[in-house]
Amino acid sequence: MADNAPYTTQLQAGLGLVNETKTLLDLWLPGMTANQLYLAALESGRFPNVTARRLRNIVIECFAPRYLVNGGAPAVHLKRLLATISSAELTQFMLIFTSRANPILGDFVRQVYWARYAGGDTQITNEDARAFVERGIDEGKTVKRWSETTVRRVSAYLTGCCADYGMLERGARSSRRILPFRILPVVAAYLAYELHFSGFGDNALLAHKDWQLFGLVREDVLQEIKRLSLKGLLIVQAAGDVIRINWKLPDMETLCDVLAQS
Repeated sequence: MADNAPYTTQLQAGLGLVNETKTLLDLWLPGMTANQLYLAALESGRFPNVTARRLRNIVIECFAPRYLVNGGAPAVHLKRLLATISSAELTQFMLIFTSRANPILGDFVRQVYWARYAGGDTQITNEDARAFVERGIDEGKTVKRWSETTVRRVSAYLTGCCADYGMLERGARSSRRILPFRILPVVAAYLAYELHFSGFGDNALLAHKDWQLFGLVREDVLQEIKRLSLKGLLIVQAAGDVIRINWKLPDMETLCDVLAQS
């Protein structure tokens, strides 16, 4: 997702969709298009309480932009990991891919959630989210100005999505308690390798904004990388500001297999 991609209301199609995503990953097969997945999901009988129109929105507007990008690589990888990773690990993966597909969520997490967390606040409210959304509109981050109703809804979607992913207290509420949140080793390993294979140099990789979804700055990321080296996943050499990483695994598929067995 480009850094300058506009904010959209796409989150309204489904927020975090944790359980639905698990089911769709189970049904999806490599090479399957979003429309084919929708038909497979419709025929599977595994969404008995979801209308056909709603299911189509979930698949086309939520699942596909998050997991079927880059040739379906996110779906391929998560499908390999699904049987062995914990729910907490899975939701952290979902946070990464959902934030890439919905820049408004990623920016909210980086700019509001972690600022409040670092400041010692215990709550985030829909009004906090609303102020963030209105600021984004004023800064021209939407294609056109949103109505009052849309602003209110999107504000609630942001806090609701953070709750789905374990960052805020769950339940229908306008003020949510901030929960402890730390990147898990499996997710750190995946993100490091994925950024490496996406063409980021070792130093640029440490400063990538995806780490900020977990409240990490460059020095924090370096510590995570060093922990991965202790697990034998890579070798890191750090001298001042110069970082050199020896990536021991040849591709993402091999990494996913190693992570699934660890």
